[in-house]
Amino acid sequence: MTSEKRPTLVKDIMVREVATISPMASLREAMREMRRKGVKSLVVEKSHEHDAYGIITYTNVVKTIYAEEGDIDLINVYDVCTKPAISVSANLDVKYVARLMVTQSIRRVLVLDNNELEGIISMNDIIDEIIRMTEED
Repeated sequence: MTSEKRPTLVKDIMVREVATISPMASLREAMREMRRKGVKSLVVEKSHEHDAYGIITYTNVVKTIYAEEGDIDLINVYDVCTKPAISVSANLDVKYVARLMVTQSIRRVLVLDNNELEGIISMNDIIDEIIRMTEED
């Protein structure tokens, strides 16, 4: 008799404490918040109930600063964030999220329930889980 292991679900490894920022914040504010929270990305809050979440990363910020040669106090997060951010359900098997991240060349995916933010999952979270699983064998 074989015992099947339950698949690892997004909710098992996602980060629930998500660093967020207003879409109207400046790039300077976003950089400060990332440094303060020790993160490489921020979820951009919705402007209203039916809006989509966005995401801003170090890469967005650096590309904007060098491409635009702009004043980081005059450029808003909304102008450079990725919106809508790709999202998944907390009850999805992590293997599908990993496949999505690889095929879409993304490192972070939001976890939503009924268009409300539940958490975030990154490629690092998935790698950490794979390492943990291999150490159990």
